[in-house]
Amino acid sequence: MTPEDLKALIRTVPDFPAKGIRFRDITTLIGDGAGLARSVAMLAQRAEAAGAQMIAGMEARGFIFGAAVAVELGIGFVPVRKPGKLPIETIGIDYALEYGSDRLEIDPGAVAGGKHVVIVDDLIATGGTALAAVELLRKAGARVDHALFVIDLPDLGGADRLREADLAVNAIMQFDGE
Repeated sequence: MTPEDLKALIRTVPDFPAKGIRFRDITTLIGDGAGLARSVAMLAQRAEAAGAQMIAGMEARGFIFGAAVAVELGIGFVPVRKPGKLPIETIGIDYALEYGSDRLEIDPGAVAGGKHVVIVDDLIATGGTALAAVELLRKAGARVDHALFVIDLPDLGGADRLREADLAVNAIMQFDGE
């Protein structure tokens, strides 16, 4: 399957979560066994080429792709969680959203000192969550310089924001004008 074949598996939902937004829904992609397998294989090839020693994924859809990539490569996975989800003391970071703020947390022992961690998520839009995850992983001692996504929405500028933060960014597909 080509990236265009995979792109055809993405459902577009108009006016969700608000009027004028075209939501790119990966549910239809992950429901297609061949499409999911090919997406994971493509991300895994890119993570391996980047020298990944661990994969990190942001809750929740980053868990789907990130954990599968880690399994494909035979390396560990770091779940980057929403607040209050881990049963231990965590380290965290607060970050700004368009309207308000949010927080990400990880187990402080999840990343052995200096490991090269590649982040994987389903979609890059504005880049706020990905930038916060990178900062948090670096705070924990990881070396993070690559971010991989299934979908890029380039008109929202997230990939460019990551590149400005010295991250290599790669996506399987992009939807322009979104």
